[in-house]
Amino acid sequence: MISRRAAVARVASGACAALALSVAAPAPASASPGPVAVGNVQKAMEALVRTGHVVGAIGEVYVDGKRVGTGSAGSRLLNGKGGAIPSGARYRVGSQTKSMTATAALQLVKEGELSLDDKLGTVLPEVVAKDLVERADEITVRNLIQLTSGIPDFIGPDVNPLDPTADYRPADLLAASRKRPRPVEIGTFSYSNTDYILLGMIIEKLAKRSLAAELDRRIFAPLRMRDTYLPMKASAGIKGPHGHGYAVDGTGRPRDVDRLNATTLLGAGGAISTAHDMSVFQRAFRRGRLLPESLRRLITDPPPGQQPPPSGGPCAGDPEFAPGGGGSAPGFVAATHTSSDGRLQFAVSVTLAMDDAERSTVPRRVTDALKSVFCPAT
Repeated sequence: MISRRAAVARVASGACAALALSVAAPAPASASPGPVAVGNVQKAMEALVRTGHVVGAIGEVYVDGKRVGTGSAGSRLLNGKGGAIPSGARYRVGSQTKSMTATAALQLVKEGELSLDDKLGTVLPEVVAKDLVERADEITVRNLIQLTSGIPDFIGPDVNPLDPTADYRPADLLAASRKRPRPVEIGTFSYSNTDYILLGMIIEKLAKRSLAAELDRRIFAPLRMRDTYLPMKASAGIKGPHGHGYAVDGTGRPRDVDRLNATTLLGAGGAISTAHDMSVFQRAFRRGRLLPESLRRLITDPPPGQQPPPSGGPCAGDPEFAPGGGGSAPGFVAATHTSSDGRLQFAVSVTLAMDDAERSTVPRRVTDALKSVFCPAT
């Protein structure tokens, strides 16, 4: 039998890959300015729940900024308890947060406060003085944004995102990362939450305010994303009625993991939002309201050495959706599928009761839901 400590470590380690940002080239814009056929979102959510080990699923579809479909299936809590989840409920967006953090950093680049070629050791000399990041004098801001720094991820034996009682400082996360071997050379893609913890630290230093306050000032408030926020305290949870996710422990029992430790997420995966607000963000991002195209492509294009996914959307023809736009951790998967011209959004949150291996199948299930909504003939 697996010990409780080993089981928790296994579940926690799954949070590392689970919070990953999908870095991919945008598909060519092809949506016509005419009407868009939208299928039954409610039936799509019901089908998601029927795929098994899904506690609840909510989704909303937006066309030209207008909500045209909603759906909610399953329940707030395990075994049908807690009632239905409102389709407008808040949920964790996971690594969709990274696009927000990168956007704030790139706005600083646009304003001349930061350069893509600035060295980490120059911008944050404390990481060199305290030996928190190896080869910090070689790693650039560009490397952090594109996940090519080669810095190890911090999630492991010393950092447990499933423990909401531990209060980690960013320096603690860097110290945990420093103990792990470098996975790749600088310039080679390797997913690491640590890169985005460092980006958050850079933003805070230059802005002279918390990352939460700066994201609100630069993104949430201007776009009127009124239900979106970045919690910064360890035990901070999701405000209002929402779905709870569960992770299977060493005994095979589902454990409520609704209160993930916010101090391990931060700019790497900590934002809490709604389907409406995530659709607003993606629409503004894709339409160039937040960044010029040259800087936006640092987020949407594959980093050096990575092949872009095949172009084309889920349907045989139009509409075409850009790859990426998802995030997850034990207990949930969330995604905002958007057309690369920003016209269409399909925002989904799925709360789960499954292990990490099965959770890896959920993005495909969400894509099936996307097809049922936008490709009703398939």
